[in-house]
This record gives sequence, C-alpha cells and structure tokens, in this order.
Amino acid sequence: MSRIGKKTIAVPAGVSVDFKDHVVTVKGPKGTLTREVKGAIDVKHEGAEVHVLALDEQKQTNALHGLYRALIADMVKGVSEGFVKNLEIKGVGWKAQMQGNKLVMNIGYSHTVDFVPPEGIKIECPGPTDITVSGIDKVLVGQVAADLRAYRTPEPYHGYGIRYKGEHVEHKEGKTSGKGKK
Repeated sequence: MSRIGKKTIAVPAGVSVDFKDHVVTVKGPKGTLTREVKGAIDVKHEGAEVHVLALDEQKQTNALHGLYRALIADMVKGVSEGFVKNLEIKGVGWKAQMQGNKLVMNIGYSHTVDFVPPEGIKIECPGPTDITVSGIDKVLVGQVAADLRAYRTPEPYHGYGIRYKGEHVEHKEGKTSGKGKK
C-alpha cells in the first residue's frame, strides 16, 4: 500500500466531498472542483475526514492510490483556501499591468505581450514588476504561472526575465578580456 495513500484528508468546515460513479466532487466556499477517479480506488467520506482506499494490491493501483489521495487533498485545500503563485519581473523598463481582464507585459520585445487568463484564474499586479496568479485548481495555477514565466525565462548573465518570487538564478561570469594571452 502507498504511504501517502494511507493518510487521511482532513476536511474543514464548509467543505463537502462526494464520490459517485467514479467522480469526486469537492464543494467549498471558493467554488467546486470535480475529478474522475480511474482504477480500483474507492473514496470514503466519514465525518471530517476522507479516506482513499485501494481495492487491490496491484502495482498500478498502489501508484494511483497515492496520486488520487494527493489530488483530492489539493482539491480540498483549493476550495477552502485557494492557491497563489507570485512572479516578479527583472529587467530595465520591464513591467506588467492589468487592462480589463488581460495582462499586458512590456518585457523587452518590440511589442507588448498580452495574456488572457483561462476561466477560474485571477491575475493581479500589485506593483509594476509583480504578478500574482491565484485560483482554486492547483494544477491550473501552476500551469498559468509557468506559461507566464516561459515568455522570458531568467537569463544567467544579468538575471533579466520573469521568475518565481524567491527563485534563485545562478549567475555566470561574463566574457573575459583575453589580456595577457599571446
């Protein structure tokens, strides 16, 4: 059995978990998430806890046991608290701002980069070089943050680019002059 899968999931007040026809539905104050459960996995909701159970001992079932337990725990956390990824922009004159529902970034190209967030994602710009991505779906929040970062990944010589808040970018030494070589 999976060590992760054996752990119970604590369900906070105001969150309900339903399992019917191999579909888990989690409802909370921030919204509703659903996910299909494949394989020999069962989900039991008892009181303020959820148990994910493997119905057989096959290797594939053990792998799915831990996976679905982690996914359901993220769903419970998402509908109760939500997820946030913070990005920062490093570059001379580089900035971002919200115009209506789209993010407009000036990041060193000859044109602006416009990004319209998908349904269920909220993007904010608390400062000209800060971007906050939030939502209830952990996978979607992480994917949108990765997509924004991919427009200008941090380069190793000056550190220009879009990076996660607190991310350390290893700097390389630039070219040397070659003086003293003959």
